[in-house]
Amino acid sequence: MDADSLKVLLIEDNPGDTRLMRGMLADAEGALFDVEWSNRLATGLERLVAGGIDLVLLDLSLPDSQGLDTFLRMRTQVPDVPIVVLTGLDDTRLAVTAVQEGAQDYLIKGQVDSPLLVRAIRYAIERHRMQGALRGLSLLDDLTGLYNRRGLFSLAGHHLKLAQRMHRGVQVVFADLDGLKQINDTFGHQEGDRALIKASEILRETFRRSDIIARIGGDEFVVLAITDSHDIPQDLTARLRQKLEDYNARNPGRYKLSLSVGMARCDPKEPSCIEELMAKADCASYEDKRSKGKP
Repeated sequence: MDADSLKVLLIEDNPGDTRLMRGMLADAEGALFDVEWSNRLATGLERLVAGGIDLVLLDLSLPDSQGLDTFLRMRTQVPDVPIVVLTGLDDTRLAVTAVQEGAQDYLIKGQVDSPLLVRAIRYAIERHRMQGALRGLSLLDDLTGLYNRRGLFSLAGHHLKLAQRMHRGVQVVFADLDGLKQINDTFGHQEGDRALIKASEILRETFRRSDIIARIGGDEFVVLAITDSHDIPQDLTARLRQKLEDYNARNPGRYKLSLSVGMARCDPKEPSCIEELMAKADCASYEDKRSKGKP
């Protein structure tokens, strides 16, 4: 194959869909693809371990694996390879969940033509490379390992566009670590750093891998999450507060870890910019802090 060709692994057990995908990639104008094929998740994973694959086209319903577990097993074993999910019309919610868990995109069988397939593959690879590059640049917070403000804004535009294309909402969560100054003044800055690190770990445990989590200031965190229509914002808040309660119960100490939280939602029919959403969520977090009498 040409040096500029892309090696694609198609994991699909339906012979008709396999022929169709191969044909669309073979007919793609100006693009060169080397397509390998597997009809089982197990054999697909074996091939991926050998290396050299640029992207996976993954059917979620296979003889040896069904549903979201198919994607999660793939992502866990080969996190460095971008995945585009293939789904039937009746499984779009499952596909959206896979994107929320880290898939680069999803395609609905029967609604894909050659240009769309090629574009999805190109964009998925580019997004994956960009996300990987961010980890090696000055876009991460040195203390917590989360994205910093620059990292948040570098990814936010793509995240908002992806949500709009999928007709999904976006939830911005603004979380402020309560009492950081008092912790620093009373127990020292090293203890304050430990509190920030623990808060970042709890945020990671609360939200999905595909959500953007950033520390944008001394005691301020922002989460940008794509949500489905059945997601309830209060559920996110409740889950975060439960994680904090569980941590404080397991670690009784000189102070309790506490976050003041505010949210702002972007409806797909009324898109907003990240700055506007953050400002609204920040105001809501201030009201939460004031209601608790926190400094």
